[in-house]
Amino acid sequence: MTNTPVVSLVEYENAPAQVRAVFDDIMVTRGSDWVNNFWKVLAHDPVLLLRTWESVKEVMAPGALDPLTKEMIYIAVSATNGCEYCTYSHTAGARAKGMTDAQLMEVMAVAGMANETNRLANGLRPPVDVQFTDG
Repeated sequence: MTNTPVVSLVEYENAPAQVRAVFDDIMVTRGSDWVNNFWKVLAHDPVLLLRTWESVKEVMAPGALDPLTKEMIYIAVSATNGCEYCTYSHTAGARAKGMTDAQLMEVMAVAGMANETNRLANGLRPPVDVQFTDG
């Protein structure tokens, strides 16, 4: 599973100061000593890198949903969208937060079922039940 990136990876030692600052924040926030390749390709556009990191940091922070639940949602959406990189990345993140194999399999079953029933509903176009709405 080796993909050839469309742009080169910007390694920390070759990164300009503004990129290093984001890389440093990524490592501190994640308690890690490395920056994953997604951020290294985004580093070609420091503004995009910073904006994306700030948004991810905000959305994935604890809130009404706990961090593990957010990671599992990210896995489901990534699998549905066919993003191999994000599926692997967020599965690793969820495992680090305690996700079990049984939970992963259940997430994938729910995502698969939602995809199937969404397609059926989109194709058959049943009217939305009034009990599901405020009206």
